[in-house]
Amino acid sequence: MIDLKRIRAEPDLVKAGCAKKRIECDVDRILELDEGFRGLAPKIDELRSRQKQAGKEIPKASDERRAELLGEQKHIKTELKSLEAEMASIQEELQPLLLTVPNLPAAEVPDGADDNDNVELKTWGTPRVFGFTPRDHVDLGEAQGWLDVETAARIAGSRNYITMGELARLEHAVLRFALDMMIERDFSPAIVPVLVRPEPLWGTGYFPGGGDQIYQTDDRDDLYLVGTAEVPLTSIHAEKIMDVKDLPIKLVAQSTCYRREAGTYGKDTRGLYRVHQFQKVEQVVIDVADEAKSTKHHAAILQNAEDLLQAFELPYRVVNVCGGDLGAPQVQKFDVETWMPSREGYGETHSASKFHEYQARRLKMRYRDKEGKVHFCHTLNNTVAASSRILIALMENHQLEDGRIAVPEALRCYMGGAETIGKVLD
Repeated sequence: MIDLKRIRAEPDLVKAGCAKKRIECDVDRILELDEGFRGLAPKIDELRSRQKQAGKEIPKASDERRAELLGEQKHIKTELKSLEAEMASIQEELQPLLLTVPNLPAAEVPDGADDNDNVELKTWGTPRVFGFTPRDHVDLGEAQGWLDVETAARIAGSRNYITMGELARLEHAVLRFALDMMIERDFSPAIVPVLVRPEPLWGTGYFPGGGDQIYQTDDRDDLYLVGTAEVPLTSIHAEKIMDVKDLPIKLVAQSTCYRREAGTYGKDTRGLYRVHQFQKVEQVVIDVADEAKSTKHHAAILQNAEDLLQAFELPYRVVNVCGGDLGAPQVQKFDVETWMPSREGYGETHSASKFHEYQARRLKMRYRDKEGKVHFCHTLNNTVAASSRILIALMENHQLEDGRIAVPEALRCYMGGAETIGKVLD
């Protein structure tokens, strides 16, 4: 959420930010309601003051004056009730509108309508040139008896998968490597709920606007399955005032993630790229409201993802996400896209986001500085490893001509020292 004072002070800047993100927001109506609200406030304060003063006078007043004061109290009560109802009506309309205002994108965010307009910042590694016709991850997985999409669909519907045997072991290895790497980098591990109340989703910016991607339980519980551990991790310190000496807070969690993938009918239907359930290790940073520190954290969490991919010997590129592809909460986002031979291109595997105080305002997550002043925190997050998409890249980039998969050296200690997995295929 953006500070209403900023909307009031810089409406044109806010409108420009909405336009850059291609997000509709009625800034003029917000300002109109805000003006009405602020106009009512002193009137209500004055009436309450008069009401309080009259209440003090009544016990001491003469009979004639008491009658006069009681009549005045009745009039004040009626007028106050009317003004308070008007103020409540304004609040009822204003608060939902404020939640639709996106965070303002950084000046470095490129203009553009969608992911086709994202700007490449760097590449690492060279996509492999095969001396044979490579198989995609589905053909490899099914031929090895590791991947069963048909049974998963029968059990749970489309866009689900089952991994077995050595591929399941490789999936665990990826997640364990990611978690161990982050712990070594002073991130505190956590195990968090994947069923959350609506408040954490509002607080982290997934509501309003992202509800179509989220699974909801029935009305009896009003709980939602999270699409990322970011939601519960960031919400741990909601409605708290922390001491500045305890910041930054760096958290990491592995969780199952659930996404409806609404609006993607007919897109990426084959294999593991776009599925309803997967495993992910997520990193979250909470720190003081300092732009320079946020920028430094942003670079660091991005580097964590790059280091993992380099350890797995997977070519990738980093892109600066354009305004039209940037979510409402982000100030700036860098996507890491890993080379996937079956796509004949890069596929998104990580998203490193910084939010400034946007999430913290919604979550009422604050800290007290050395002078005793209270401020909203800055938050950031990024994927460390999302299992299904990393499996695509590992299987397809490291496949051998005989159908086996070479295990990157970094993962061998989690695989019993195995240098390859799988049997030789015909």
